[in-house]
Amino acid sequence: MRLVENNPVEQCNEVTLRGRVSSAATERILPSGDKVVEFRLVVDRGNPRSRKREVDTLDIAAWSSFARRKALPLKAEMWVEVHGAVRRRFWQAPTGLASRWQVEANEIKRL
Repeated sequence: MRLVENNPVEQCNEVTLRGRVSSAATERILPSGDKVVEFRLVVDRGNPRSRKREVDTLDIAAWSSFARRKALPLKAEMWVEVHGAVRRRFWQAPTGLASRWQVEANEIKRL
């Protein structure tokens, strides 16, 4: 991949989400020994033109010890604000290379 110089647009991968936790956060220990706390966040799309309520359910992953401590006590129906970045994770599955998109949380705050 070639880096484009003199790009007039500053690139940014930062997200802020406010929503409802759909189920209790869970901690996993990976084969590498790394720990991650994961949960799902339900976020309203907020489309005023739509007659029906539309939501997105997003996978949130807390990797740092600070973020894991904030995420682990989360239970279903709690409202939180998450600051982080969008990441695509890759791993070797029995059927070959697999991937999924997540929001990597840097900061989690209960509302």
